Amino acid sequence: MSQIDTKTAAGGRPAVARSALIKPIVILLLVAAVILGGVLGWHLFIGRMMGKFIAANASAPQTVSTYVVKPLAWQSETVAVGDVRARQGADLAAQIAGVVDQIRFRSGGTAHAGETLLRLRLNDDPAKLAQLIAQARLAAVTYRRDKQQFAVQAVSKAVLDADLANLQSARAQVAAQRALIAEKYVRAPFSGRLGIRQVDLGQYLAAGTTVVTLQALNPILVDFYVPQQQLAMIRKGQLAYATVDTYPGVRFTGKIVAINSKVDSASRNVQVRAQFANPTERLVPGMFANVTIDYGASRQILTVPSTAITYNPYGDTVFVVQRAGVDAHGKPGLIARQRFVKLGSRRGDQVAVLSGLAAGDVIVSAGQLKLHNGSPLAINNSVLPSDSAHPTPPNE
Repeated sequence: MSQIDTKTAAGGRPAVARSALIKPIVILLLVAAVILGGVLGWHLFIGRMMGKFIAANASAPQTVSTYVVKPLAWQSETVAVGDVRARQGADLAAQIAGVVDQIRFRSGGTAHAGETLLRLRLNDDPAKLAQLIAQARLAAVTYRRDKQQFAVQAVSKAVLDADLANLQSARAQVAAQRALIAEKYVRAPFSGRLGIRQVDLGQYLAAGTTVVTLQALNPILVDFYVPQQQLAMIRKGQLAYATVDTYPGVRFTGKIVAINSKVDSASRNVQVRAQFANPTERLVPGMFANVTIDYGASRQILTVPSTAITYNPYGDTVFVVQRAGVDAHGKPGLIARQRFVKLGSRRGDQVAVLSGLAAGDVIVSAGQLKLHNGSPLAINNSVLPSDSAHPTPPNE
């Protein structure tokens, strides 16, 4: 011990070094303590302010719109999306190749069954037909002459049989040539409306080239699918209603004319076909249509707007408006109470409520996402959500 003290006293450097190091360390610790205290103080301040903000907002009334639950006439219905198709439709084409010689229709016009629309160049086909007709006539004359000769035993039965075979062959060749000429004509197989012409005069057509489309548009059909669970509710002759986006607000009325004899094993849906009168030909093939089928008797049932429902995996809920004390202005206070409901089918913007609500209950129809049990309410019904059984988009 004495030796260490002697060295320290003699040199003096170790004691000075220690004293020089202590001062910066103390300063560093003080600075760190000040910074840490500032950070903690700032967080405490922010937390206090946020608590005051949340408390203020929690007590502030939330502005919502409301709806009075009431019974309405409810007609059960099935809604599906279908495709419009013609009662009869075909892409017309020539059966054989050739050059277009005549065009006897206009794009977008009408055609009657059997009307000639187009003819290919006949070339020498009529001359061949005349030659075959002449040969058939000669064979007929020969057969009649030999038949008379056979009656007097002037010719044998074998000659008469050969004459008959020649006559039948000649007539068959005439029929074949007439069929060949007929294939150079394109005729309307049924009455309907023509599409746009796809060929020009003098154009060479390969066999099967589409000339024009022909569609029978009145009446017109709509094919759609319904789930197999609803098959028992649909029958032939039942009324069906269709709407298309092309004509907002227009509802077409038709009836079911056919139900497929099997259910699709992949989707478990069944195909249904409805027929609609289309005298103005506003419905054209290729459109998609929203189809509605009413079934069962109309009944009174409680309904609410679909916007009022909060859908959850554990159950669907609505917020019911209840009175609770008075507010700061001395008026009756209103609060929101969450209530579970059992829903039925949906019709447009309306949802049927089977249980959980009673007629006369006032519920929140919009703005419920910011609510919880006991939230104070301020009601503003200047703008209300749609509550239509058959909503339609506004005209643009």
